[in-house]
Amino acid sequence: MLFSAACERNKAPILAVLQQWLEPPARVLEVGSGSGQHAGYFCRQIAGLTWQPSERAEALVDLAVALAGLDPTGLARGSRLDEPLELDVRRPEQWPRGPFDAVFSANTCHILPAAALPELLAGSSQVLRPGGLLLLYGPFHDGGVHNAPSNAAFDAHLRSIDPAMGVRDAIALGEQARDLGLEPIAEVGMPAHNRMLILQRRAAPHA
Repeated sequence: MLFSAACERNKAPILAVLQQWLEPPARVLEVGSGSGQHAGYFCRQIAGLTWQPSERAEALVDLAVALAGLDPTGLARGSRLDEPLELDVRRPEQWPRGPFDAVFSANTCHILPAAALPELLAGSSQVLRPGGLLLLYGPFHDGGVHNAPSNAAFDAHLRSIDPAMGVRDAIALGEQARDLGLEPIAEVGMPAHNRMLILQRRAAPHA
């Protein structure tokens, strides 16, 4: 069975942010569901939540097995955990049909190739309803300035594995997002020097 220690540590702080920003009933697409721990936990804690997990093809079977082991009777009132679907953000045809009230993704921005970040933003903008939220959790820096030495070391480690990976620049990400119809509206400090970036889909992209 898949298990993520990071998910176990951060699920409660992330839940607090979701409870503050989501207005049930809410339909949420999770990009990169991994072990499925977030999906199961949030659906047990938030009433009226419809959660759509997703993963890349090579991880989809393991995610499906993990979610199949969850007790459906333990979900919060009116909540539903949908069957996971295949989603590679770089393949536009794999993005599911919206509208979603929110797109959520945890600890994926620094793993995705830098060239895939605009595709994550564009796909999210496409499937969100006007006013819908994109919530991105993980470590970020501002113009190359890290908020902790541990994040700088983590960034160097990622780039040593693959130069296409790395801790992302929240300022640059926000600028890219604006060009794709998403407006950065808030940022929440999270434990272990992580952040939750909150972006909102405008009615239409800037001309």
